[in-house]
Amino acid sequence: MADRVTVIGWDGSPLTDVARSALGAATLVAGAAHHLALPEVPPGAERIRLGSVDLAARRIAQHRGSAVVLADGDPGYFGVVRALRAPEHGLEVEVVPAVSSVAAAFARAGMPWDDAQVVVAHSRDLRRAVNVCRAHPKVAVLTSPGAGPAELALLLGPVHRTFVICEALGTRHERVTVLTSDKAVDHTWRDPNVVIVIGGSGAAAARSAPAPGAARGVLQGGGWLAGRDPGYPGAVRGWALPAAAYATVLGESESPQLRATQLARLGPRVGDLVWDIGVGSGAAAVETAGFGAAVIAVDRDRDACERAAALARRFGVQLQVVHGTAPQVLEDLPEPDVVRVGAGGPAVVAACADRRPERIVTHAATRDEAEAVCRALEDGGYAVECALLQSVELDTRVWAERERAVAFLVCGHRPHL
Repeated sequence: MADRVTVIGWDGSPLTDVARSALGAATLVAGAAHHLALPEVPPGAERIRLGSVDLAARRIAQHRGSAVVLADGDPGYFGVVRALRAPEHGLEVEVVPAVSSVAAAFARAGMPWDDAQVVVAHSRDLRRAVNVCRAHPKVAVLTSPGAGPAELALLLGPVHRTFVICEALGTRHERVTVLTSDKAVDHTWRDPNVVIVIGGSGAAAARSAPAPGAARGVLQGGGWLAGRDPGYPGAVRGWALPAAAYATVLGESESPQLRATQLARLGPRVGDLVWDIGVGSGAAAVETAGFGAAVIAVDRDRDACERAAALARRFGVQLQVVHGTAPQVLEDLPEPDVVRVGAGGPAVVAACADRRPERIVTHAATRDEAEAVCRALEDGGYAVECALLQSVELDTRVWAERERAVAFLVCGHRPHL
């Protein structure tokens, strides 16, 4: 094993005395091409081009002498330190940090970032990073080759955002560009880059978005927790709330108790894309978005679409609302992780099963309808659970029944998941 391993963050500024001393004593230096070209790298040191961190770590583990790994920004923040400290390598490292590329990007844009989501985009799972951009008004995306600004924009599709693209931070090739996401597809972008994605509904997005042509933004006030406040703007504490909390009228099949069980079975989370088909009042879609998932709300009734969009604005969450009739309208939608079918019956459930989400949750008013839905899920290769739910709302002043709701809850999940 190397006698000493030092990881040095580099943000384009002159190296600190500690970093300079460690680099000057190195007998092995690993880093990107622009790191290995630094004049402080000893001429006689072995040089390793940092492609695969695991391969470099194995080489460092076999080296006798002092090893230095150079990395952009803060190497402990979505950087190489985690990989180097993996148990299979057995390396103990010292870290000399620098300003993270995320912090540098927001500094170039003149924007605060304590309220931003930060995600790493790889080509193998880029859709999850895109779903975070759909669901949140301020996201920093650490890109990679094959998962850059153009690919982000392509997957966002009709969901338009403002991109602040920071290329080659700290180098002589540094460039900051502000444009709308639909324009990002037409450019070739230099690696590495960080993309700040701004937009959507809500006051936070409006305050944060820089004007096209200028990388400046202002955010008034502040929060108490980095990232997204779990009490999303406008939210009432709790979920599966009654109609009064939304100042709207719930449909016959939209009891809060049924919604609570549907959400429990869906388990929406950050990085997911959820289809809500037959959005109704919009309460289920808004509460799903409140968990941090990206939501596409679909309804054939234009008034229902408008109600859902208005409710989302009121509660400060992001919804993409699509007016159209399922299952036809589903063909052009991006792949879902989980699906709630509020209306449409077996035909819509079968169409959803063809897209292979992890879970599909729906309900039926009658046993015959429940059996048909269960068959559609089973034919689609899903394991099925069905429960008859009955809830009775009581007037506690006189302990009399105020309202009763009965429905079959049907949940299909892919067996291997």
